[in-house]
Amino acid sequence: MTQVNEKIIPYGRQHITDDDIAAVVKSLRSDYLTQGPEIARFEHNFAAYVDAPFALSVANGTAALHLSVLALGLQPGQKVITTTITFSATANAVRYAGADVHFVDIAPATNLIDIAAIRQLLADSPKGTYAGIISVDFAGRAVNLQELRLLADAYDMWIISDSCHAPGAYFIDEQGREQLCGNGRFADLTVFSFHPVKHIASGEGGMVTTRHAHLYQQLSKLRTHGITRAADDFLNSVALAGGGEDYPAWYMEMQELGFNYRLTDLQAALGNSQLQCAAQGLVRRRALAAVYTAAFTGKDYVYNLSGDVGGHAYHLYVLEVKDRLGLYNYLRRHHVFAQVHYFPVHLMPYYQAQGWREGDLPQAEAYYKNCLSLPLFPTLSDSDQERVIQLIESYYVK
Repeated sequence: MTQVNEKIIPYGRQHITDDDIAAVVKSLRSDYLTQGPEIARFEHNFAAYVDAPFALSVANGTAALHLSVLALGLQPGQKVITTTITFSATANAVRYAGADVHFVDIAPATNLIDIAAIRQLLADSPKGTYAGIISVDFAGRAVNLQELRLLADAYDMWIISDSCHAPGAYFIDEQGREQLCGNGRFADLTVFSFHPVKHIASGEGGMVTTRHAHLYQQLSKLRTHGITRAADDFLNSVALAGGGEDYPAWYMEMQELGFNYRLTDLQAALGNSQLQCAAQGLVRRRALAAVYTAAFTGKDYVYNLSGDVGGHAYHLYVLEVKDRLGLYNYLRRHHVFAQVHYFPVHLMPYYQAQGWREGDLPQAEAYYKNCLSLPLFPTLSDSDQERVIQLIESYYVK
């Protein structure tokens, strides 16, 4: 019987500090709510955090994905490879551009897109069949982008890294160096999300990072209705613009069809404040993950777990367990709200209508039947985590 006074423990939760509140209040009292100095400051600080030359803020992670495929020139009818274990926005961005999605199975050891499967797919297809790859750092574990880059280069393909789960994550390259997600050394563009349950929260929001100035400029234009204010890029004449010797200060040009995908100064103020605690939050997430790993390693009811990976950012801690539904319901009865990430995107009705069927990606489908994301967030207390562990053990040990 569930006790009515049992504390609710969600799978994820934002942490808003007094400093965060002060930063937002300061922004509210400033001259800017929409486009102001906090945005440029947030972009600069985030670029430094991931060691990238350029960072562009946007309205959310989905907008970041959409603008990225457009900036890379994705055309209707082209094909893009991605994983099926992700939020649907990853694949949907390809469809927004009128292009087609080709899902690839996951590697069971990591639950990340299977690079060996991509290699085989490309070897079996005429060169030029696929325009690009969108990899996903699922749960916070970084894809080996150096390996993926070598493959993409061999087939003249671009890479977008969906790192919405993974600010602060890294993989180890062939030289033994840590390669931060978002540094742009291997992916053409990397996208991040600032949804409340993510590492850095701004209410809603996203970021795109890159090392390519031309992509940054294209993203900047597409983010703001396709408009540019750079006089060197203007196509209309000075006379048509209404100027004398030079273009007038008010003049701007819409040169292509863009979007209103901008972040606000208010959100950027919160993001800037949250960024100050990002490293500390990452340390706590990794510590909590280590406790889960120690508790569940070797248990006969666990098929697979997130494991102890040095570069993992642990947005999620995923167990693959026997009787997932029974455990899920049992935890809910005790006010522990674990979650499932994700139902395979290729089996969503929309993508089944595109021709995908059950059985197409067996590793991902097997993963879905058993996966459960446990509560994991920086303010999760040691005692609350121990309660989660004890409840799981009590369900299986009867």
